[in-house]
Amino acid sequence: MNQFSSLLQQSTRTYISQGEFAIEQGQDKVIATLLGSCVSACLWDGVIGVGGMNHVLFTDDTQNAEEVFGHGVNGMELLINGLIQRGARRCNLKAKVFGGARMIAGLSDAGRRNGEFVVDFLKREDIEYVGGDLGGDKARRLEFWPASGRARQKFVLKDILVTAPQKIEVNDVELF
Repeated sequence: MNQFSSLLQQSTRTYISQGEFAIEQGQDKVIATLLGSCVSACLWDGVIGVGGMNHVLFTDDTQNAEEVFGHGVNGMELLINGLIQRGARRCNLKAKVFGGARMIAGLSDAGRRNGEFVVDFLKREDIEYVGGDLGGDKARRLEFWPASGRARQKFVLKDILVTAPQKIEVNDVELF
């Protein structure tokens, strides 16, 4: 067994889904998620070995777009403030950003706007953006090692069939 395989077997994984974030410290910690049009910002302070990841849908085209935008700002602030509370220094923070795929052709391109939102937010907050992977048309699995800032993504190659909802006949029965 090589050193990399050994490290993977010893890793402690934290899984997050939309609207969540996690902060971890230690070489054996991994944060993981699955992204489509949502975006994850991976931030870390390599000096003290603490980092975190969020998973947020930042913008959309619906009537509640302003509210969702607010959730995006909140998701970024929670991650940054959580890192600072764990001892990270803002001047040491670096960021990688992943996700923002266009999952359904012909519909909204919210994924692109989600990615732009995060990159612009990092710039305004003076947090160094060092890379990642945004866009495309495939979902991706993301793993992030918060102590070092290492990230690995795997594209979900199997297409997911999305169909229009079926019309359901409604009668005069009311269920509650």
